[in-house]
Formats: sequence, C-alpha cells, structure tokens
Amino acid sequence: MSSTPPTSRPRTVHRLPLAGVLRLNKPSDVWIKPATSVVVASAIPNLTLLALGRLDLAMYTMAGSLCALFGHNLPYSARARALAGVVAGMFAGVAIAMVTASLTSSTAVLVAVGALLAAVQKALCDATRIGPPGNLIFTFISSATLFAPQRIEQAPGHLALMLAAGAVSWLVGMAPALVRPHGPERRATARALHAAAAYVERPEHAPARGAAAAAVHAAWQSLLATGARTEARRSLERLVLRAEVAIAAPSDTDAGQLRSWADGLRGAGAVPRPARIAGMDDELLGIEAELAGGRPSLWRRIGPGSPLLPIAVRTFVGCALAGYASMALGVGRPYWALVTAASIYQANLALSWKRGVQRVVGNIAGVLVFAAVVPLAHTSKAALVLCVLVCAFGAEALITRNYWLGSLCVTPMALLVTEFARYQEPGELIGDRVVDTLVGAVLGVVAAIAVTNRRATDGIEQALTASEAARETAERTLAEPAPGHAALETARRRLAAALVDLRAAADTAAGEWWQRALPEERVLAAEQSGHRTLAATVRRQAADAEAGSPSGAGAPR
Repeated sequence: MSSTPPTSRPRTVHRLPLAGVLRLNKPSDVWIKPATSVVVASAIPNLTLLALGRLDLAMYTMAGSLCALFGHNLPYSARARALAGVVAGMFAGVAIAMVTASLTSSTAVLVAVGALLAAVQKALCDATRIGPPGNLIFTFISSATLFAPQRIEQAPGHLALMLAAGAVSWLVGMAPALVRPHGPERRATARALHAAAAYVERPEHAPARGAAAAAVHAAWQSLLATGARTEARRSLERLVLRAEVAIAAPSDTDAGQLRSWADGLRGAGAVPRPARIAGMDDELLGIEAELAGGRPSLWRRIGPGSPLLPIAVRTFVGCALAGYASMALGVGRPYWALVTAASIYQANLALSWKRGVQRVVGNIAGVLVFAAVVPLAHTSKAALVLCVLVCAFGAEALITRNYWLGSLCVTPMALLVTEFARYQEPGELIGDRVVDTLVGAVLGVVAAIAVTNRRATDGIEQALTASEAARETAERTLAEPAPGHAALETARRRLAAALVDLRAAADTAAGEWWQRALPEERVLAAEQSGHRTLAATVRRQAADAEAGSPSGAGAPR
C-alpha cells in the first residue's frame, strides 16, 4: 500500500466559475427514447381524461406518466425492476403529500414537509443510482401535490389514477424489448468501443483514459444486470473485452476496427463477432463470483457515515430556506422556490453552482416561451394538452445539450400543467415563477456553501484504501503460478471498479469549497499503479488462455 504522504498546502477557496456554464454539449445518443416514451405515456391518460371532460385530474396522472423518463440506459431485465421502484417511490411521495395537504393548510408545515421529502428523495436517488432525471421529478410532483387543495376522502381515487398512469409508463418503457431485446447493452458496448478508440488515438491524454475506463466499466455493469447469458450477450462480452484490451495496450490496437464494431451495433442486426483473443472461450467465471458477492445494503449507502448524507442535509436546508423566503415574500406558490433549490444540488459545490446559473437562465428564458405559447394553449383544452406534450418532447430533446436549454421547454410545461384544472392569469404565473427561481437559486447556493461536505475528502481516503487493497489483491493473484480464472477475473473487475470510484471521489472533492488539503499525489500514484496492474492482469489472462493453463479456463473481460 502506498506510503506517499499527502500534499501539505493551506486550505483554499475554489472559484465558482462562469466560463463554459452555458456551453452546449453533444446530444445524448438515447435522447429520443425518453422523449417519445414520456409523450406516449402522457398522451394516453391525458387524452382519455380530455374525452371524459376531467382534465382537472391530469396532475395526478402526470405523476405516473413522468415515471416513463427513467431507466432508458438499463437492460430490460433491470429496467423492469427499476421502473417498478420508480412508480412505488412516486406513489409514496404523492401519498405523503396528499395526506399532509388534507390535514393542514399551514404553509410553514407544508414547506417543512416538502423540504424533508426533497432531501429523502435526493438521498435515495443518489444511493440507488437511478440516473437522469433523478430526484427532481419526484420533488416537483410531491411539492406540487402538497400545495394543491386536497381532501382525504379523494386521496384513494387520485392515487389510483397515479398508479394507473404509472402502469402505462412501465409498459411504454418495456415495450422496445419486444423489438430490440438487447438494445441498452448494445449501446453501452458501443460507447465503450468508441471511448477506447478515442484513447487509442490519444494515449497520452489522461482524461481520455479515464473516460474509456469508465465507459468499459459501465458496459460491464450493463452486461452484469442482464440475467441469463445468451449468445448475443456473449458476443457483446467479447467486444467489451476488446475495448478493455485496447486500454491496456493502445499501441497494438486499431482504433478504426473498434469504431467499425461499434457502428455494427446500431439497429437490431447481428452483433459483430471478433476473433477470440488467444483462443479464449466464453466461460466468464468471474461474473458468477462477483454476483455472489452482493451489493451493500441501501441503509449502508444512505445511513450514518454515508458520503451522501451532507448532500441530503444541503437539500433539506436549501429547500426549507427557499420555501420560507418565498412565503415571506408573499408568493402564492412557494413550492417553485423549493423545487428550484432541490434542482441545483449535484455531487459538489462547483457543479451545484453551475446548475444554479443554468437554472436561472433557463427558467427566465422559459417564462418568455410560456408567454408566447399560452395564447395558443388557451384556445381549447385539446390545444393545452398538445402544448404540454410538445414541451415534454422538447425538454428531453434539448436537456442533454445543456440543462438551461432543456429548461426552455421544462418551464413552460410546468406552468401549463398548472392550468389543467383552470386557466390562470399568465402575468401572475410568470411573475411568481421568476421570483421563485431567483429565490430558490440564490438560497440553494447559499445552503450549499454553508453546509460543508467534509466527507468529500474522507471519500477520497476510503477510495484510496479500496483501490490500493484491490491492487494488492490483483498483484497477489498474478504472483501465483496458476491462479484460477474466477479469482483472476474477480480481482481484475474489482480493481477496475475501484479505480473508477477513486476518480469519481477525487472529482467530487475537487469541486468543494472549504476542504482539507487533497492527497493529489497519492491519487495520481494509485491511479498509475492501478492501471499498470490492470494491464498486467489482462495480458496474463490472454497469455494463460493461449498456453492452456488452468487460469485460461474462461475468457477474461
């Protein structure tokens, strides 16, 4: 284990940057999937309610319809469980909000409950790594429900509507499995191949190596979640193996071939089948060994001592401050300020600051879009539903370019949803939304600064310990004359995962304000030695397979 002492330097305050905050990124390669899913999942209940003349109930079906935004990067076996969990989580949040709103009309109590729900939703979404859009959808729905008029006897019927729409979202999310059952795994594998090709072309570029390692790790996580090992999955495993070998030996790899394999994964055609490396077969025994190890419990991930706890505390404090400030200003919808504060909290202060700037710019521009659209929406209830569906599609089409750009559609959609029950004065809605956006963003950032995350540095220490232990285990396994394939493969996978976690922990801590001196030299040394050991493991597996040794009983990944 490394004994390099941490760097000693005075504690500094990181600048909160503005450069590049509004820069547009490349769109996600799967943006069309959540965009079309949420439109279909929203259109079915909304058009049904429109035909029945009960569009006032659409706010409850929207809670279930928005569940269709989740899980689009997950294999379908894992997506089925994840979507069910999302619907259950949405049901719990809406139920708590309905009961609370029916029992009290105190704005102070409602803000406190909304802030507590936001903190719990943030912690659970981060702990389960559900992915975009994360906790914001849950907080938006539960907070809006808190401040809507509720009667306890209506709650069962409204919750039934939410569950019915959630069931539609589950079906919509799972429907593509009938046409392309391995679509998510194919996309994850293609990303790994493209990232490996980028590193092969620039092996001296450290960020390219980190991105390639993360993409390969994500591809293995996707394949591990698929359940039964079909022939298609075995072919994908061989392709991810080629990406991993490329990272270990970039000078011996053809980047063009990697990209050609990635392009071959588009559509629903046959998976490209590269030649097996050094005669390796498909028996990846390390998968079973890793799956047998299990995962930490949810309580361990969010309980006392969890690195997620300071972020949850930030969320509670920021949302409460924003809600109470909005209430003091006399704004009629303090939950908008609460949701704005909840939306900005990311892994560290620097990222939260950027999100706050993006939120303000996007929301202010979004209310201008609402002002332009609302005359059309007020022409009829059908036009209102159509405008909401168009905004939902546009939000998912744009938000992966930059959060502020997606807010151009998210903001008018949120304002239009409030009109399902009755048309409202546009000027009042716009004024309230602008004030709440500014209040929520400013106080959200203030809370992020005030609630320090000292555990960010502790997270680096824990990640360093884990990566060094994983490296030592891998080196001991390599030193054995004939290590079993399962032991070698499991040691390699755990080291790869530990290195990805170390880089994430270092990036998180680097974006915090008041921090102890970061052990930058130890992190760099651990990454360098870890990658060397990882490369040696891949080469050893290939050599053992070629020689027909006991550790070549299965193919390394």
